[in-house]
Formats: sequence, C-alpha cells, structure tokens
Amino acid sequence: MNKPFQFKQFTVNQDQCAMKIGTDGVLLGAWTSVDHNPFNVLDIGAGTGILSLMIAQRSNAEQIEAIEIDDDAFEQCAENFENSPWNDRLFCFHASLLEYIEAVDEKFNLIICNPPFYSEDYKTEDKARNLARFSDAMPMEHIIFAVINFLSENGIFSIVIPHKMENTFIEEASLIGLFPNRILRVKGNPNSEIKRSLIEFSYSETATKISELIIETERHQYTDDYINLTKDFYLKM
Repeated sequence: MNKPFQFKQFTVNQDQCAMKIGTDGVLLGAWTSVDHNPFNVLDIGAGTGILSLMIAQRSNAEQIEAIEIDDDAFEQCAENFENSPWNDRLFCFHASLLEYIEAVDEKFNLIICNPPFYSEDYKTEDKARNLARFSDAMPMEHIIFAVINFLSENGIFSIVIPHKMENTFIEEASLIGLFPNRILRVKGNPNSEIKRSLIEFSYSETATKISELIIETERHQYTDDYINLTKDFYLKM
C-alpha cells in the first residue's frame, strides 16, 4: 500500500498519507471539466496531491493551490508537487480550511474537493487516518463556506461524495446560489448500488446532465467508459 503510485506522467508517494490513492480521487481528477480553461485552481484537502497533479496534467492552469491540514500529508504533497513536471505551477499550503479562508483573498476558476466523509461509527485507532477520512475534520458546511469565499463568478466547483448525500449536498449548495450542472453516479459493477456521486456546480442554473459510470463488469474487467476516462493516467489502461 505504501509503494509509490506510478501514473503515466507523474509519480505519487503515499507512505506518509493516511488516505492512499483511491478510485474516487482519480475519477474526480479525470472527470472534472477544464473546458473553461481555468487560470487558477484550489484543491481542498489535498492528501497526496493527486487531484492537483491530474488537473496540472489536463490543463494549462498557471496556479494550482492545495490545502492540507495533516503534517505528514502536507509534507508528502509538497514533495509530490516538487517531483512532478509541473512543480512551477503547484503550491501546497499547510493550513486548515478556515485558516486558509482567513489568510487568502482570491477567487479561483476551479475548486476541487475529495472530502472526508465517513461517520463516527467507523473510527479507527489511527488518528491521521481518522482525520483524512472523517467529516468532522472538514464539515460539509466548511466546504460550502470556502466555495462562497473562493469561487469566481464563472468558476466551477467539483466534488465527490457518497451517493446517499447527493440530495442533501445539492440542497445546501443551492442556499448559496450554486447549481449542479453535471452529475456522474458511480457503481462498482452492473449489479451493485450507486456508491458515489461526482457533482460539478456553478452559479449558472442549467439543465443538469446526469450520467452513470460502471467501473467493472467483473473483477479487474474494466468497462470501456472507465478505461476511456482514466487511460491518460493509469499505466495499464
């Protein structure tokens, strides 16, 4: 689990991070729209820095800022940025979301977030893992508050959450005038329940484009949709 994760254009070290590279992050980094050519990007709760690195590969954004509160994860994220081909565009800040909100007065064209979202029931003895995985470290309200502060008028906010939270999160976002423009609902296989929702918000109210992605037809037999979405990143796709 602690081995460096080798992608086609960059490597991610993850031995100091509680949350390892996972499907959620890779899907969000590959799916999030960069068609609006963002100049600057904010990655909330960066972990290994995977989302920022993927957006750096996919876009010409000149400034990609990542926030990470955990000491070890921050150091690892900064190291992953430094070792990447885009180290002049990637910046990691060691701060909580609220500290960053107080310190920074800037608008971003793209905000991305793969937040912690496990309930109290699943806490482990590993504090760092808990911090990375549990929403009390970064409540949904704080994320919404950050988006109010930082999203530019024509910007996009992209997040992955458990599917069961989809309606609640959309309702909360609507309170600050954010509307879902695209939703991708993810299933592990054709017979499983929808597990995740990737949602892209903006201040423009348009008809929501909803699609579904199935990852595997059977174990390690990936669907064409999944391969097409991730093939620019995974070595074996």
